[in-house]
Amino acid sequence: MAEGGRAVSEQAAAAGTHGAWTPEGETPPRVSEDAVIAALKTVFDPEIPVDIYELGLIYAIEIADDGAVTIEMTLTAPGCPAAQELPRQVEEAVSAVPGVTAAKAEVVWDPPWDHSRMSEDARLALNMF
Repeated sequence: MAEGGRAVSEQAAAAGTHGAWTPEGETPPRVSEDAVIAALKTVFDPEIPVDIYELGLIYAIEIADDGAVTIEMTLTAPGCPAAQELPRQVEEAVSAVPGVTAAKAEVVWDPPWDHSRMSEDARLALNMF
C-alpha cells in the first residue's frame, strides 16, 4: 500500500502539482480567488502586525485555467528588509491552496504603495485614521 501511495506522490511531484494530482479523468478542483486571498492573509510583513492583503500590498491575482496563480504585489518601501522574504512566503502560502499547480509572486513598484491602499481594518489595527 505504501508503495502505491509513493507512486501517486511521485506522479504528483513529477507533474509539479504539489499534491493536486487527481486520477485520470477527474477534474482538479478549481482554484477560488477567496481561497487565494485567505492564503495571502496568512502572510505578514515582519515589521507590521497586519497581513499583506489588508496592508494593500496585493495589486492583482491572476488564476489560470490550469491552476497556475500569479500574484502582483508591492512592498511598503523599495528598501524593505523583507524584499526577498515576502514574495517567497506569498508563493509558499498560495502553493498550499487546493488546485494550485504553480504560484509566482511578482514585485512591482508602480503604482507606489501608500497608506491609502490599506483596508479600514488595517488602519484600525495600526491606529491610522
